[in-house]
Amino acid sequence: MLTSITDGILCCITGRTLNMVGAIDSVESSDGYDYIEVKPGRVLRVKHIVPAQTAAEEKEEEEEEGLPLSGKGVVHCKRKISVYRNGQVVIENLGDVVRSEILHCRNGNTDPSSTVEIELSDPNVSPSQANGANSANGGVPEQGTAKRRKRKPKKTVVIDCKKRISSCKGTHRDVALFFIHGVGGSLDIWKEQLDFFGKLGYEVVAPDLAGHGSSTAPKIGAAYTFSALAEDMRAIFKRYGKKRNILIGHSYGVSFCTFLAHEYPDQVHKVVMINGGGPTALEPSLCSIFNLPTCVLHCISPCLVWSFLKAAFARQGAKEKQLLKDGNAFKVTSFVLRAMMSGQYWPEGDEVYHAELTVPVLLVHGMHDKFVPVDEDQRMAEILLIAFLKVIDEGSHMVMMECPETVNTLLHEFLLWEPEVTTSEKAEAEQTTENNK
Repeated sequence: MLTSITDGILCCITGRTLNMVGAIDSVESSDGYDYIEVKPGRVLRVKHIVPAQTAAEEKEEEEEEGLPLSGKGVVHCKRKISVYRNGQVVIENLGDVVRSEILHCRNGNTDPSSTVEIELSDPNVSPSQANGANSANGGVPEQGTAKRRKRKPKKTVVIDCKKRISSCKGTHRDVALFFIHGVGGSLDIWKEQLDFFGKLGYEVVAPDLAGHGSSTAPKIGAAYTFSALAEDMRAIFKRYGKKRNILIGHSYGVSFCTFLAHEYPDQVHKVVMINGGGPTALEPSLCSIFNLPTCVLHCISPCLVWSFLKAAFARQGAKEKQLLKDGNAFKVTSFVLRAMMSGQYWPEGDEVYHAELTVPVLLVHGMHDKFVPVDEDQRMAEILLIAFLKVIDEGSHMVMMECPETVNTLLHEFLLWEPEVTTSEKAEAEQTTENNK
């Protein structure tokens, strides 16, 4: 959700040559990576960790899977989203309120019928025109304003479903974790998370985006549009996905997590968004430095790299300097960088698109992030149906590399979290017990 120079810049950049691989269907190499050909000549490197599972663990999982839908952790997701012609969006939350003792929900709403109103920009009405009528009458609305407010919306979306949100343990064989990096990074930025959750017994999947890390780098700009990269992630998700999948995205990678959660609501169980920004549609910035000719960008990129990478870390101690020098985490050419930034076009991913999500979302923000303001993640928390925001004071844009222990603990708590039993669930359970008698 980064569309400007301060947004896009990434995660990070270097002008080093990529390790190219040949076009193959699927190969597991001796270094523990899979090389998946998502399209002819388009090969992605994937880190896939598959833990062993004992018979006792499988039996425990089967018992949990046998629970009825009316059991613990079932949430009634119900909200009404109305879009008006003047650009106003009204979101009415009508279902259960999700509470958590582990995570802090920024919204803090305890009213299940709460309403969120969002003002969107209307291309047909300028701010001066919108305020002109009221200012002409001394701030008093004209007659008929009340009637206009009650007009029918241009579009109405009603969400009414029940979802079971359960604890996801490493011993559950139906759970898979997907880690998706952002612009300029690679799967190596997740090293601490992959090691941590792999040791806990989770099945872990982490791909390199096209042109990043050790994935192939097509020499055509269209290969790096949002739609092209999203289809890559769809292919990876369909190949490795389980019954319950948790998506963890960083920066631009958050957009792909959102896309998959919207496309596969029954398979995506939880989502983690790390420094992803606000719920706005993607659109390339016309004044971005990345719109310069590739040859010019290639010349100035070495000077920009160090500055951008330094800005991604809150401190510049020995640990951070070593991370900056680590060539495995950041590999991207100037051509790929320019194509990635120019290809960030996703008009569908607006506020309404995010408001339609029913999956629980954990928002993680590094307080010292110079690319994504904290108020953007706060806005995201307000728009999403079930969202929790955690701000890490010691971190910045690369918070999962700066504060791996804190991030790992927070993510693990979120994976194990399940909502409290609501009043409606208690009543339903009591009624079921009474009927059984």
